[in-house]
Amino acid sequence: MRKLLLFKRRTGIKSTGLFLLLLFFSANTFAENKNKSGDEKNDTIKSGDVSGLKFRSIGPAFTSGRIADFAVNPKNHSEYYVAAACGHIWKTTDNGTTFEPIFDNYGAYSIGCLKMDPNNTNVIWAGTGENNHQRALGYGDGVYKSVDGGKSWKNMGLKESRQIGMIAVDPRNSNVVYVAAEGSAWGPGGDRGLYKTTDGGENWEKILEISENTGVNNVVLHPENPDIIFASSEQRRRHVFTKIGGGPESALYKSTDGGETWRKLESGIPDVDKGGMGIAISPVDPNVWYAIIEAAMDKSGFFRSTDMGESWEKMSDHHESGQYYNEIYCDPHIIDKVYSMETWSKYTIDGGKTWKNIGNNDRHVD
Repeated sequence: MRKLLLFKRRTGIKSTGLFLLLLFFSANTFAENKNKSGDEKNDTIKSGDVSGLKFRSIGPAFTSGRIADFAVNPKNHSEYYVAAACGHIWKTTDNGTTFEPIFDNYGAYSIGCLKMDPNNTNVIWAGTGENNHQRALGYGDGVYKSVDGGKSWKNMGLKESRQIGMIAVDPRNSNVVYVAAEGSAWGPGGDRGLYKTTDGGENWEKILEISENTGVNNVVLHPENPDIIFASSEQRRRHVFTKIGGGPESALYKSTDGGETWRKLESGIPDVDKGGMGIAISPVDPNVWYAIIEAAMDKSGFFRSTDMGESWEKMSDHHESGQYYNEIYCDPHIIDKVYSMETWSKYTIDGGKTWKNIGNNDRHVD
């Protein structure tokens, strides 16, 4: 009896399975016939089915990329702006606890430099285009200006500058602004050189032109007499197969009349092809100027002048890659203390003779 019941149950299962299998094939055949006849279109997913879904970022990682520059409110150090080489501009008002993206809706994602107006902390200048010449550098579309603390921005021109290295604002007159435009790393021409505006960016004049291949990557104003200008040019070119990271047109320049005329600074400076350079003027004693220079024939090093650039002394062989770094900043209180932004950032307290790492020795710039 148990065997008979088991046989019936098994037979019932097989019969049910066979029935469902036949039903499945019949439904598929029916659907195929409808599609072939054109009576009904078989859309697996309709646009309305996913209209409520939005894309969100899930990576690729939790770390950020290169940070190109900062602009800190001198009256409130909890407020500052951050320029990302490939990530727009960010603002914090709580000393970095939280950040707000403030440039996402404008013409360039790559930012090279920032400058806060020394007379009005709500006025921010941004130079677009990453200020180096690596293979995958992002390019920009000129200079932007915000007059409301980053809430809105206006493109002020120099749209063919591609990469902008530095911006300086005359502390006596906020309408006077200087822009160091490096130009494209991949070709000649464009807005390339040192530009000056006297009307807040409405019009620009090129006041230092090197050539169609060489732009200006740094501009620093004398803190007591802004008509004295310290600038550096950088010759570089990118190709698919190689990089030319320097040349005879890289040099240091000085003007004493607001950029009307210029002289090349050569006394004590290596007389060989040079690459990327960084420059700074000590706010403690503006007669003291510094330069970090990448040069051919093992003549790279860190240089110091005590007569506003008229003559230079090599303090050490210390330098870094001009492709990414060679940016230096003087301490606001100690004349011989200078910071060098590098893979492992360093500082000197003896005018460049010796250098030490800042903080954690294993901390990398990225």
